[in-house]
Amino acid sequence: MKKTVLIIAGLVLLIGIAGFFQFAPGIAERSMNQIDGEPLIEVSNEAKALHKTLTIVDLHSDTLLWNRNLLARADRGHMDLPRLEEGNVALQVFSSVTKTPKGQNYDSNDADSDNITTLVIAQLQPTRTWTSLLERSLWHAEKLDRAAAKSDGELVEVTSAEEIDQLLAVRADKSRWPVLKPKFNTPLRGQPPVGALLSVEGLQNLEGDLANLDKLHEAGFRMASLTHFFDTDLAGSMHGVEKGGLTDKGRKAVRRMEELGMVVDIAHCSHACVADILSMSRRPVVSSHGGVQATCQVNRNLTDEEIRGVAKTGGVVGIGYWDGAVCGTSPRETARAMKHVRDLVGIEHVALGSDYDGAVTVRFDTSQLVQVTQALMDEGFTEDEIRAVMGENALRVLREDLKPLRMSVDLKPVP
Repeated sequence: MKKTVLIIAGLVLLIGIAGFFQFAPGIAERSMNQIDGEPLIEVSNEAKALHKTLTIVDLHSDTLLWNRNLLARADRGHMDLPRLEEGNVALQVFSSVTKTPKGQNYDSNDADSDNITTLVIAQLQPTRTWTSLLERSLWHAEKLDRAAAKSDGELVEVTSAEEIDQLLAVRADKSRWPVLKPKFNTPLRGQPPVGALLSVEGLQNLEGDLANLDKLHEAGFRMASLTHFFDTDLAGSMHGVEKGGLTDKGRKAVRRMEELGMVVDIAHCSHACVADILSMSRRPVVSSHGGVQATCQVNRNLTDEEIRGVAKTGGVVGIGYWDGAVCGTSPRETARAMKHVRDLVGIEHVALGSDYDGAVTVRFDTSQLVQVTQALMDEGFTEDEIRAVMGENALRVLREDLKPLRMSVDLKPVP
């Protein structure tokens, strides 16, 4: 009898463990990456027609963090390839998140804890990713590689200015679109490819060794922010404890990124860190996702002085769609933040930075990006301004930044 009870208890335990690994990651994501269900704004036929002609670039999403098939439409989260196609996105920047603190908040976090380790294990990722932040990023790169390889040309990785131009040339020529296999007795159809570019959210994944920047570059990463939610040996985070500026190692990291042709992202940097990067930058700088203090006084958002600094480098400010970025989830709040940047420094410095799948609640997913197009029209943006905001500005910066520094001309001297 006792033996039978032990066997039954063991089976129950195994079933419980199996259920945890199968369902817990999905439950966790559903609780973090939400759509609030509030009414969308009415979209005009004019906005729909314009949206179909846009070249759309989004500078930040965290979709690779989650255990989902990027090629299949999911019933959770904000982004996957089918929804990118429906939203007419031409190029999506996919970020690698490797560590976040427990009790994460915008005000003060130390680096002594990590939420991502539990998620990594629960998702049954390779054991090398359980303890190494660098390996977590390399795994994200592998996931994107595999998705692109299995996409029949629908998803194309981009690592250079030349590859951006190749992607756009194919999208402009319907005769070159990938022909999809029939699905559920539907006929063959052409589909413009969607580009994918890899980024890093916080260079804590260097694990103290600047040589790992080269490893990330070799794996396809072309953008990185120096910090995420805590201070590192490179710089202070806006959400860290000390909130300091760049360290000597951080300055060396910025210089090496410029040499390699990697975009420097100031998102999540402390004010001191932002000031240091802007003062030494020889390339356009981006704030990949966030907002502006003028329309939403949240500490992670940029001041007018910082916006002017980004513009002085020739860079762009990516505006998000969630409450912490624009103090609301309506696309109208997003459009108002964009309008402030336009009025302050010019339309050429405004871009999209959704933070989709980044543990945020939004009003619309990437398939519904026409909501932003309509909101911009309602704010009085012209057609040319909307084209610039929705992608042309980001493309300009990427084309310049992805060229290794030694290939560029008219650069500021190294301090």
